[in-house]
Amino acid sequence: MKVIVTGATGMVGKGVLLECLEHPDVARVLSLGRSPLGMAHPKLVEVVRPDLFDLGAAEQELSGYDACFFCLGVSSLGMKEADYHRVTHDLTVNVARTLLRLDPGLVFTYVSGAGTDSTEKGSSMWARVKGKTENDLLGMGFRAAFMFRPGYIHPMKGVRSRTALYRALIPLLAPLHPVMKALFPSRVTTTQDVGLAMIHVVQRGHPRRILDPRDINALAREPS
Repeated sequence: MKVIVTGATGMVGKGVLLECLEHPDVARVLSLGRSPLGMAHPKLVEVVRPDLFDLGAAEQELSGYDACFFCLGVSSLGMKEADYHRVTHDLTVNVARTLLRLDPGLVFTYVSGAGTDSTEKGSSMWARVKGKTENDLLGMGFRAAFMFRPGYIHPMKGVRSRTALYRALIPLLAPLHPVMKALFPSRVTTTQDVGLAMIHVVQRGHPRRILDPRDINALAREPS
């Protein structure tokens, strides 16, 4: 399997990248992002594009892949809806359309979030925008597309969040993680489980197109 990972400088993307690099069924990993990762691995190649709306010069490097694990995202805090829509929806759809044209058989997985609004009509701005993004991806014509809606994501294997608030909370929540996972299995997952679930959903599919943490954790535990 050859996969593309976006957002690998962020917490979720880095966790997914590490699982792909370690997995025996993943032969090649292309990191698509706006800045270099600062790491090397025999499986890893990088395409760095300061403007991900302009992928024309990179199309040859992006073709020939089986799946895209789209983990790029920003917090909506302090953002106007138009700006958040451009980064969250427009950028994602632009990358997705390019990859679909290059590889019509591609499987596309998108990291959304718990509480995403599929109706696109709710009061929460970020949830409406994420909902529209999901809906557009699901209707785009990929061989398969899966929307991952994690709740609390616990970082594993030394992965750190770039968000200051999340970094501050992790040391406080880490001792409670096993308890949270036991009490709230439909709300808690890890970066490791997200990565494994993405690999497994490409390998064998899933009856649901929108996956919550319980689905993600179950997929992660299935044998490769």
